This record gives sequence, C-alpha cells and structure tokens, in this order.
Amino acid sequence: MDHSMHQHGTTWATAMRATLHCLTGCAIGEILGMVAGTALGWGNAPTMVLAIALAFVFGYSFTLFAVVRAGVTLRAAVKVALAADTVSIAVMELVDNGIVALVPGAMDAHLSDGLFWYALLGGFAVAFVITTPVNKWMISRGKGHAVVHAYH
Repeated sequence: MDHSMHQHGTTWATAMRATLHCLTGCAIGEILGMVAGTALGWGNAPTMVLAIALAFVFGYSFTLFAVVRAGVTLRAAVKVALAADTVSIAVMELVDNGIVALVPGAMDAHLSDGLFWYALLGGFAVAFVITTPVNKWMISRGKGHAVVHAYH
C-alpha cells in the first residue's frame, strides 16, 4: 500500500467534500450571474461570462475566507485559494456550461422556465460527478484541495 496517498486524505469522501465545497461557491456565483445578466437584459454570451466570472470569485472566496480565518495573511491566502481551487472550478465550469449550452433551448430559456433550472441543475450534477475524480487525483498528489488541509 502506498502510504503517501493516505497522508493527503485521498478517500472518495474527501474528494467529494472538496468538490461539494467547490460546487457550492460555483453554483452561488453562477446563479447570481445568470440572474443579473437576465435582469439587465444581456445576451447569452455576456451573461455566461459574468456567471463564470462570479463562479470563480465565489469559489475562491469560500477557501480564501476559511484560510484567512485560520490566521494566514490575505496575500498568502490568495495563493492558497488559487492553488486549491483553480483546476476544480475550471473543470466544474467547463462541464456545467457545456451541459447548459448543449441542452436544446436552455440558453434561451428564461429564469421562470423549468428548462433553465433543469439544465443548470443537471449541469451541476454532471460537473460534480466529473470533478470529484479530478479532485481525488489532485489531492492524492498533494495538490488542489490538499493545499488547504494544512489550515484546517
């Protein structure tokens, strides 16, 4: 048995918690971006750009605030958040937005349409399933969310 894999807590449960942490921030940011873009009457492309940008902001902020609360300087906490979450958020956003873009009519659905929410929530679910093994692999190598474990 490879003991180095266990020192980073590379169980599926750990990977799932890291992915859920990432998904929570991404979902908040993405939904806020979709609501704001729609409320402002923006088209699909600018709304999606805003949603993705906010997904990264909220995804990073969850880690950033936790690490700062642990007594780390803001500058160091930013580095930890970038190292911990960039790949996870990028995979999550690529998969989620890809799903939404591929569902017929989802990009033109309004916030009041069930299709919009089914596509978005379905995209989050698929993104969770695909991102969890990515996070497990990264944590097993001391990267990704494993970087945050030193501050828990």
